[in-house]
Amino acid sequence: VDFCMLRVGARGYETGQLVLDSYFRENIKRASDAGLEIGVYFFSQAITPEEAKEEAEMVLEYIEDYEVNYPVVFDMEYIQNDTARIEGLTSEEKTIIADTFLQTIDLEGYIPMIYGKKEWLLKEIDLTMLEEYDVWLAQYEDIPDYPYQFTMWQYTNQGKVDGVSGKVDLNISFIDYSEK
Repeated sequence: VDFCMLRVGARGYETGQLVLDSYFRENIKRASDAGLEIGVYFFSQAITPEEAKEEAEMVLEYIEDYEVNYPVVFDMEYIQNDTARIEGLTSEEKTIIADTFLQTIDLEGYIPMIYGKKEWLLKEIDLTMLEEYDVWLAQYEDIPDYPYQFTMWQYTNQGKVDGVSGKVDLNISFIDYSEK
């Protein structure tokens, strides 16, 4: 393990309330102590650009005391078997929301990135409006068939890592972001 991607928090998919991941502080301290390269992500349910900016500002507040040299990632997706706040949004609205979050991160000197499953990236947002950002693809296949460039690949959610209980997502980064 060379790097980790830690969830900072999320916006509630029903209430819209911002919530810090209950393990974030412990996880980032342990990752720092272990000498891992650190990236972070936020699970968004923003329905306006203003909410996306609020989410990005929350992330920035919680990472400011740590060395985060891997991407700061925007993760928006539907909720399985439930209704999400974002379900009424158009592709254009989701794209503007993502761009607002990513621009806010970029302005503070971090590496912005967008996360998604293949179907989300191809159907739910307009990637032509987000070309300047790297993509973290989630596709649990032996060989991904995503037709565009991506710089990080989440290839399973059934991984095991020493020191972590339960199953974890495993990722490959095709770029050493610590050198960027």
